[in-house]
Order: sequence, then C-alpha cells, then structure tokens
Amino acid sequence: MNKNVLALLKLGLAVLLLLCLADMPYGFYQLVRFAATAAFAYLAYDSFKRSEDGKGLLFAALAVLFQPFFKIALGRLIWNIVDVVVAVALIYLVVTTFKKKGR
Repeated sequence: MNKNVLALLKLGLAVLLLLCLADMPYGFYQLVRFAATAAFAYLAYDSFKRSEDGKGLLFAALAVLFQPFFKIALGRLIWNIVDVVVAVALIYLVVTTFKKKGR
C-alpha cells in the first residue's frame, strides 16, 4: 500500500486513540477497539510483507491488545496511558517515514 495511505491510517488511528481520553459513550470505545484491531492487523500484515518483522510483531501484539472479543481489563487510567503512548508512537512512525522520504 502507498506510504501516504499508511500514514493517513496511522494518523487517523492516533486521533481516535487520543479521543478516547475524553468522556465518550461506551459505543465509541467499542468502535475504536474494532477499528484499532483491523488497522493494527493490516499494519502487521504490511510490515511482514515488507520484511519489517519488528514492526510486524509490535502491530500484531497491538491488534491482540485492542481486540474487542476477549477484553483485557486494564482499568481506565492504564488504558489512557496505553492510548497516549500508542498514539505518540504512531505519529512518530509517520514523521520518521516522511523524514526518510525527504532525504
């Protein structure tokens, strides 16, 4: 997939994760879990296809963490920390991708 589309996917997911910090209806969090699982699964697939095994394993682990079927109960505070860390990491990946592209 095009790097620009992957960057938009990562940025969109980062925005959704940061919106989880607000007081939203429960359905929003469920939607984010489904979207995050699908996005991380695709990013894992794409990373493995590009032979970036480290990123692929990280994205696969995140897909498992966010999956909505067997919920991992971490508590609101821990989930907020996870959401912020993952969102910042996704933004960092986008920025470094475009810095490499600009060189």
